[in-house]
Amino acid sequence: MLKQRVITALLLLAVLLPALFYPSIKPFAALTLLLIGAASWEWARLNGCNAKWSIAVGGGMGALMAMVWLAGGLTATLRPLWLAVGAVWVLLAVAMLGRGVAGWSKWPSNLRLWGGLALIACAWLALVQARVVGLGFLLSVLLLVWMADIAAYFGGKAFGRRKLAPAISPGKSWEGAISGLLGVLVLAAVWIWADGSGDSLYARLWGLGPVLAVLSLVFLSAMSVVGDLVESLVKRSAGVKDSSALLPGHGGVLDRVDALLPVLPLAMMLITI
Repeated sequence: MLKQRVITALLLLAVLLPALFYPSIKPFAALTLLLIGAASWEWARLNGCNAKWSIAVGGGMGALMAMVWLAGGLTATLRPLWLAVGAVWVLLAVAMLGRGVAGWSKWPSNLRLWGGLALIACAWLALVQARVVGLGFLLSVLLLVWMADIAAYFGGKAFGRRKLAPAISPGKSWEGAISGLLGVLVLAAVWIWADGSGDSLYARLWGLGPVLAVLSLVFLSAMSVVGDLVESLVKRSAGVKDSSALLPGHGGVLDRVDALLPVLPLAMMLITI
């Protein structure tokens, strides 16, 4: 399993990194558009769609986002959208996690399917717009999520005692979540100290003042956990371990980007307030 995970990760990096660092956003936007189509296909399957309908949903989402791209949506000012998406994610954190796994199936099926697809689409728009803002900005957002996850894992292993959401994700603990937050705060401090360009998320938040910067990082770290828990809740409701088997050793696309789904649009919201 470890060998398979490493091989898949190396292959993904070999494709993603050149697109990410290419001066034009077009290769990165096109590649991530394929991933968002795959994520939409997974979401349709998780919500009970049959094979043909799931493929149609994935392809349709890719085509729709391609039209948004051609219409200039990747460089448009989307501040109202980020504010709306931010509010939706906060409400989801309260409603979905409060109702638990059993409550998910009680939501109207169309709301579950299309609401989730809308959030996936917004995450892709935020991802590409973050790249438009700057490579350093996008990397700082990605590293926030990765640091929160890695620090939470090791902190939970070392100190985890109190379960965060045992019915949804038994492996997560409050101690792990706090470790993830501390890791993010250390990352932000080191980044601001080492990078004088001011292009990163952390530098932009620091420009709002120390208190707002720290509160924003706490908020983003918490929402990265929410994204992870929400996907885990949906998978448990569907009775599956992974969103798909598209990425050998890693599960599916949604399994890799779940924490980014809320964080990307929320990061864009915070820098456009």
